[in-house]
Amino acid sequence: MNTIGENRPSELTQGSLWKNIWHLSWPTFFIMVFNFFVGLADLYVAGFIGPDIQAAIGFVSQLFFIVIIVANAIGIGTIAMVSRAVGAANVGRAVEIARQSILFGVAVAVFITAATILWCREIVALAGMPAEIRVVAEDFLRIFAFALGPNYLLIIVNAVFRAAGDVKKPLLTMFFVALVNIVGDFVLVFGIPPFPEMGYRGIAFSTASSFTAGMLISVALLATKRWRGVFTEPWQVSLPTIARIVDIGWPSVFLQVAWQAGSIVLYNILSRLGEGTITALAALTNGLRIEAIIFLPAFALNMAASVLAGQNLGAGDPARAEKLGWKTAGAGMVLLGGLAVPVFIWAETFASILARTPEVLAETANYLRINMVSEPFLALGTILSGAITGAGDTRATMWIIVACMWGVRLPLAYLLAITLGYGPTGVWVSMVVSMMCYAFLMSLRFRGGRWKHVRVE
Repeated sequence: MNTIGENRPSELTQGSLWKNIWHLSWPTFFIMVFNFFVGLADLYVAGFIGPDIQAAIGFVSQLFFIVIIVANAIGIGTIAMVSRAVGAANVGRAVEIARQSILFGVAVAVFITAATILWCREIVALAGMPAEIRVVAEDFLRIFAFALGPNYLLIIVNAVFRAAGDVKKPLLTMFFVALVNIVGDFVLVFGIPPFPEMGYRGIAFSTASSFTAGMLISVALLATKRWRGVFTEPWQVSLPTIARIVDIGWPSVFLQVAWQAGSIVLYNILSRLGEGTITALAALTNGLRIEAIIFLPAFALNMAASVLAGQNLGAGDPARAEKLGWKTAGAGMVLLGGLAVPVFIWAETFASILARTPEVLAETANYLRINMVSEPFLALGTILSGAITGAGDTRATMWIIVACMWGVRLPLAYLLAITLGYGPTGVWVSMVVSMMCYAFLMSLRFRGGRWKHVRVE
């Protein structure tokens, strides 16, 4: 399958629509699977230590996502621009965009790493974590800070590969990331010889090591024939190119800050429940990770829709881009709806994968049953947002998601959980309602068609 390397049309801009979707989706799905198992292994091993460690990991995961938002934003801008260049058969421009993305990402990573190390304690305190898990959270975040640079490069280089439709390279990279992380969790936490027993800190060290390994592999793959120009051509800063990447990517920064801050507020709402706080926090952490099993295909189809929209718009075929968007979203709704049924029926069985106490198991099962209702809506909104974002219309995605989080989910969660006294169940219901709003608004935006006319150069 031709992706980049010659000035001829990409195969993703011609031929069977379903074939194009499949070529991008299956490797991306397994990338998501490997990502999922990294998080699952962390929580699984933490469960042997205690629910307080599981709750701390959930909190720090939200903080860490905030710290790497700029890398994700650069990746979004990179995908929108590189996919257009590849769709237009402009290989030289694609290589130049990749180079500028990496230069910008390295500079930002150095700055954010230093800031995180210096103000680690203040960041944790500002998040409002319960006192009993604050010290653990500080340890996790401090260790993760040293992996920020490798993680930034890993995210950006993999975004370049995906934008060109060359998804097998990120697949290989993430396989080794998952392998290093999963093995590291067990050998470092429990001290399997010749490694020392590090307890909960071993989880953080294994994750940091896996990011570093993934970064080294991805950079090595970037030096292969198709992308060698990234390194062999002069490394000069192009402010117009970086400015365009920022212009496309900054709404993602705002969006992710708003979303992760909203997630932290959601944790804080649960932390106000008094006696059931730790149980509710652990249930949310466990529920999100188990729900991610179902969400994996939606993420894969989201990324596929993003690249397909960008490349087909670059090739001058917006009608084909729209057809691909609707077909991909429809497939995602059917798939996620089907996957949600067994989880709804056997919620306790799925909850027992991570839950170690009867209270946490029961609340995790309650979370799963309620949230399974939202899965088809989640698929529709997520996949259409991928197509819209891949077209460069990132502002629309930003406002829709922010409105659903801060205008629907959080006020409704506080009302139901705290004011009306429904506890964790009220929070879970608010999540479902906000996801329905998300799907409805994203469908309206996609059907309106303004995303077809966004310029990325």
